[in-house]
Amino acid sequence: MQKPLGITVLRKRDVQTVLWPKAVEEMHGIGKKTAEKLNAIKIVTIGDLAKAAPGLLKQTLGVKGEVMKERAWGQDDRQVNPDRQSQFKSIGNSTTLSQNAVDEHEVLPVLNKLSHSVSSRMKAKKVVSKTIQLTIRYSDFKTITRSQTISKAISEPNDLFHYSAVLFQRHWNGEPIRLLGVAALQVSHQLQEEEQLDLFTYGEQAKKEPLYKAVESLREKYGDNIIQSGLKKQRGKKER
Repeated sequence: MQKPLGITVLRKRDVQTVLWPKAVEEMHGIGKKTAEKLNAIKIVTIGDLAKAAPGLLKQTLGVKGEVMKERAWGQDDRQVNPDRQSQFKSIGNSTTLSQNAVDEHEVLPVLNKLSHSVSSRMKAKKVVSKTIQLTIRYSDFKTITRSQTISKAISEPNDLFHYSAVLFQRHWNGEPIRLLGVAALQVSHQLQEEEQLDLFTYGEQAKKEPLYKAVESLREKYGDNIIQSGLKKQRGKKER
């Protein structure tokens, strides 16, 4: 009800008044195609689903229909697992090569394309990851997976490509390659990562804030080149 990180307390006594009037596709676990099937048998709201005949739901959606009816009544006996979200998911893509690759110059464009595909899916789901995995399947069908965990969560295609290429260069044994795959493991929501980053960096950033303001003030008054890094200044000095 308050995506992505909001919390709504829905008491059982409020299910019929708060939940039931909503469109059936707003219920967790019901996507567009399932909603279309339900609409076709005149189940339009969550209340319609709750009141539907079990036999009709089973005929239309199989066992899943019975489970959905229970959910519409607020019934779910599954044990709560607080780690489920973090365990869940990876987003990846793989491709079988048209011919076995035996040269790094053949492989890198494939990794780049896969990285862009994974990045696109991550951005659509608004997730990021700190663990990148590379899959290599050789011509003899031997398959290896290697991963690297980094300090900063990423989703940009260039970042995914960089780390997958590093993994490839580190672990390829030189044998002909039949399949390549790139995946982001243990994905988390982008907002969660941003909030966590803010939490851990706020104190340090707050200490630097007066310096940032002073630098900005000098640049506004004298131009962008007035402040240079110590490294650049040292390199610019002539030796005496």
